[in-house]
Amino acid sequence: MSAVWLNGDFVDQGEARVPVADRGFTLADGIFETIKAVGSTPFWLSDHFERLKAGAVEIGLTIPFSENRISDAIDRLLTGAAVDTPSAIRLTVTRGSAARGLWPKDAASQPTCVLTVAPSPATHPQDFVVCRSTRRNEHSPLSRIKSLGYGDNILARREAIDRGVDDAVMLNTEGHVACATVGNLFVRIEGAWITPPKADGILPGLARKRFVAELGAAEASISSDMLRKSDAGFVCNSLGFSRIKSIDGRDMPGDLAEIPVQSVYSP
Repeated sequence: MSAVWLNGDFVDQGEARVPVADRGFTLADGIFETIKAVGSTPFWLSDHFERLKAGAVEIGLTIPFSENRISDAIDRLLTGAAVDTPSAIRLTVTRGSAARGLWPKDAASQPTCVLTVAPSPATHPQDFVVCRSTRRNEHSPLSRIKSLGYGDNILARREAIDRGVDDAVMLNTEGHVACATVGNLFVRIEGAWITPPKADGILPGLARKRFVAELGAAEASISSDMLRKSDAGFVCNSLGFSRIKSIDGRDMPGDLAEIPVQSVYSP
């Protein structure tokens, strides 16, 4: 049985326990990072830690272990991994257990910290629809951090599946393109690559930052009309890159040979 790292200890996954009063379970009160690894090498650790710390500050959460301690635990969890095997490391920090209520007196309790490792899902070209059932709230600070609250994204993914496709493009409250359900979105319009800016309610992804630099992509609001003019697109997150095959039934046949996937996804 595979091991997990829970509050400083390595335990079998089947034996790991988090209390039912943990606020991550009851209120999604926490943050997380998903870290790519190949073999025993994790990618972009310092960037992930910086984003984790920024998210913790945003919601007033204490990270209970040092970066060195967490890095050491990641190294031990990856020990023995096959050289070319991709995996996904999940680092989750919640506020821990507390009495009932949105903010009880003992809410500042001992945080829970968990590390897990799982096989990384394969990426493939995907068909999209523009989501109708919910919108991304660009006014919420939570839209820009890796909060545990993914309810709107789940609704959007369910809608996409119900409509017979892989994923959904999420709009914000102004009707501008924000993101996919689990990744940042880039589209090519009249030969130029564009990705939505942080102000439009996106999570500023680590892969997104690298693709912006490599492609010289513009960070600008994308209207529905602009989206319909795009001839190519892709979605990226820390684990990988997927070409957009179609949006709302309109094919996106543009060549993506220019996309520097290999140079972006390097340790």
